[in-house]
Amino acid sequence: MTRSTRPRAAWLPILLTGTVLAAVACGGPEPAPPAPPDAPLAPPTPSAPLAPQPALAEVEAEGTLAAPEQAQDAFTYDPAQAPAGAELSVEAGGSNGATQVQLDVDGLLPDRGYAAHAHARPCGPTGDAAGPHFQNEVDPAATPEQPSTDPAYANPQNEIWLDLRTDSEGDGEASTEVPFVFRDRAPASVIIHAAESTATAPGEAGSAGGRLACLNVPFDQAASG
Repeated sequence: MTRSTRPRAAWLPILLTGTVLAAVACGGPEPAPPAPPDAPLAPPTPSAPLAPQPALAEVEAEGTLAAPEQAQDAFTYDPAQAPAGAELSVEAGGSNGATQVQLDVDGLLPDRGYAAHAHARPCGPTGDAAGPHFQNEVDPAATPEQPSTDPAYANPQNEIWLDLRTDSEGDGEASTEVPFVFRDRAPASVIIHAAESTATAPGEAGSAGGRLACLNVPFDQAASG
């Protein structure tokens, strides 16, 4: 018998080739070839866009100021500063976690500032009937006798402030957007105050003087379920 005299080093390529063929025959995965170094990266798989939150119902209210005994939805408590016959209107709506409110006035005193806010209860025979300012997060230290004056709660992001200045005809407007929507609670009115702007300092934040006029606004119709 003749023994092969092929050197052992020459067998190595044959053995490796046999091993690869055996792996393929047994169903083993063939490794993917590496991408060229200058190949462009594959674009990321796009994620599904977030569904937009539904818009809240729009609310509109308007009224002509009248003395409490004659008023329906628009009351004047001080005709010298908020004349009977002046008109107030409010529009509100919201979406995506925010609420927009606009106040328009016609026929108030000319060239004058008025502070205005949304209040928790409807108008009534006196300005006090409307209760305190509506707060999204209620100040736990506030009481009926001592409304909130803490800037952490009495501020234009947690309340609805609509301070405005009238023109030479007594007309004016103000608008605001707050970072919340109405859910289990909603304001019920907008009060026009005697001060020309709302105070912001600690111990007096939110204060705006006497209540001159009030308009009922059905903000609860814009509440989110």
